[in-house]
Amino acid sequence: MKQQSMLEEVKVEEAVGMVLAHDLTQIIPGQFKGRLFKKGHVIREEDIPALLSIGKEHIYTIRLEAGYLHEDEAAFRMAKAAQGSQVELTDPHEGKITLKAAIHGLAKIDKARIDRVNALDQVIMSTIKTNTVVAPGKPLMGTRVIPLIMEEAKIAAVERIAADGDGPIVEVKPFRKLRAGLITTGSEVFKGRIQDKFGPIVREKLAALGSEVIEQRMAPDDSDTIVREIHRFLHEDRADLILVTGGMSVDPDDRTPGAIKQAGARVVSYGTPMLPGSMLLIGYLGDVPVMGLPGCVMHDPYTSFDVLLPRICAGEEITREDIMEMGYSGLYGC
Repeated sequence: MKQQSMLEEVKVEEAVGMVLAHDLTQIIPGQFKGRLFKKGHVIREEDIPALLSIGKEHIYTIRLEAGYLHEDEAAFRMAKAAQGSQVELTDPHEGKITLKAAIHGLAKIDKARIDRVNALDQVIMSTIKTNTVVAPGKPLMGTRVIPLIMEEAKIAAVERIAADGDGPIVEVKPFRKLRAGLITTGSEVFKGRIQDKFGPIVREKLAALGSEVIEQRMAPDDSDTIVREIHRFLHEDRADLILVTGGMSVDPDDRTPGAIKQAGARVVSYGTPMLPGSMLLIGYLGDVPVMGLPGCVMHDPYTSFDVLLPRICAGEEITREDIMEMGYSGLYGC
């Protein structure tokens, strides 16, 4: 195997750009004792005074041979290859670079390419799950290599994998501000027999993603009334999203699924393979999403609604395949 590096004693002033072969300790009596520079540190011009101050006129460095990279540069090149829009990079720390969200939005991570990279020996891309809602500064991915010195050819292979796709490996999609119309069904609520509890919860979930409920309207268990209210939100209010709460069970009195179909919606799915939230309906009137929300949205903190709403707010169209994929890891609180 070709030699990848060699130890060399050099004058401090001539060591700029070389890799430190060992830790260097600084001692300030009564004030500080600890590591001043870590093994693997790439020496910079501004480091020279500090090195001389601890009596180091000569130091041992690692001189990289052609075709090899220091761990920091390897991690940086991997991170740059993966970086998409609204993603920031940290400085190297102990050979690792972290990619962080620059905005509040939806993390999109290409698992297939992550798997291809991690199939390579001694390179690491560690991520959060795709479609996670993230705040600014939230870590999305960490990149590093295992050895201190890495073959450049392997990092070039990572870069080729990163380029082999329709978009970046890691990006954050911003949320759009949607104007949502909310229809709460049920004769018991419509006639004031019980207090509605859907409204405050739905408003809170939308507000957390930067959207709003423009109006909440009550409807009895009557399909024609529900259809009329859906069309009012669609044509008169120009709502970006229509949410119909209640009436989603198999009880014959529950008219919401039928009313959404009657309104002309193209139903993507009535039912999701996720618990709680299996009775949710998602469809479209033109390009406006229409959702029928089951009762669990009122009392369970995380349901299928919480999975799909951020994607809708990020401008994505939900497909049947998206629904199908919710079954794996979709069992919560049961």
